[in-house]
Amino acid sequence: METLVLIVFFVVYLGMILGEIPGLALDRTGIALLGAIVLIATGCVEPQEAWQAVDVPTIGLLFGLMVVSAQFRLGGFYSRFTHWLSGLSVSPSMLLALVIGAAGLLSAVLCNDIVCLAMAPVLVDGCARRRLNPLPFLLALACAANVGSAATLIGNPQNMLIGQMLQLSFASYLLEALPPAALGLVAVWWVIRRQAGGNWRRETVVPSFDEPRFDRWQTAKGFVVLVVLMTVFVMDSLPREIAALGAAGILLTSRRMASRAMLQLVDWQLLVLFGGLFIVNHAMAEAGNTERLFAAVRSGGIDPSQPTMLFVTSVVLSNLVSNVPATMLLLPSAHHPLAGAVLALSSTLAGNLLVVGSIANIIVIDQAAQLGQRITWRDHAKVGIPVTLITLAIAAAWLILLTWMQGLAAAHDGWNMVG
Repeated sequence: METLVLIVFFVVYLGMILGEIPGLALDRTGIALLGAIVLIATGCVEPQEAWQAVDVPTIGLLFGLMVVSAQFRLGGFYSRFTHWLSGLSVSPSMLLALVIGAAGLLSAVLCNDIVCLAMAPVLVDGCARRRLNPLPFLLALACAANVGSAATLIGNPQNMLIGQMLQLSFASYLLEALPPAALGLVAVWWVIRRQAGGNWRRETVVPSFDEPRFDRWQTAKGFVVLVVLMTVFVMDSLPREIAALGAAGILLTSRRMASRAMLQLVDWQLLVLFGGLFIVNHAMAEAGNTERLFAAVRSGGIDPSQPTMLFVTSVVLSNLVSNVPATMLLLPSAHHPLAGAVLALSSTLAGNLLVVGSIANIIVIDQAAQLGQRITWRDHAKVGIPVTLITLAIAAAWLILLTWMQGLAAAHDGWNMVG
């Protein structure tokens, strides 16, 4: 049984690296689900045990926040806001800064994937009407969505997972992650502005696409729920998953916005991916394979429980298997007081390095392609690589400073006790 669990684990994570199993029409979600099915069907994991292995609070938080973000999409807020933003009478450089700031802020409090999905086509339209090259603005949207989402425990799926599994305080994490995220957004603007080199203009055809009609009431309703939800998160007055599910329930209770339409915007593929990986990783841990695997890694001089090594390992794994599977794999080693911030910042910021490093990147590129705007791997790499290196350097420097400050505080407390 232990051998079979180990084989399934390695096949699943190899699939996470390749994005598929050669010869089969399986993506990462299908591979994770198939791995869980094999473990249950062979008796390595009992059905009840498999259900208990799935962290329901994390799934509930993800689902609830996806519904909240869907409210803004269907209410037409993203489209109306992006039209307004792209129509401002400002220079291209200032417009770039505004797009980055808006994408970063929205991604910090709403699901960054839906932000990219909703804003990308409208941004192409706005650039075409202003005779601007859409490429730098689309790359800015993708990079800023990733960087901005690192600022909170609800900005992206891996941060939600880290916050839930490590029981992190929403407000404490915000204080730890906001400075490097904010500086990271400035870095995104600086890199793309330099890449553009003043060559902002390009004639493009104004695209035709379907977009939801702006509904003032539904948008206002969404903002009221979001403000209350953020207040609850900051005050830690309720478990986050309960608050998010309650918010989703309120928004689904609508006379005009069909629940079917809202649920269609929920990323069920991601939820299934989480469920499959929870079961596969649980089977590894129960068989004792996880501890043996980490012992072998530590014997090779790599100890992910140390903040520096956790940071580096997270960056590497996030670009091999993507950030959600990497985070799940490394969470058992997250014991340091700053491990949550280290893992969240490194796994999220690493997502800008390659196109496949983040779903946000893929969404922006796919949306652009549907409107006739081609973004190549090289186009992305010219921006993504320097943005990733700079933002990771900022995050690393900030985390080192935090570690030093914590050391000083601990030494001060020690002297007070001696006194």
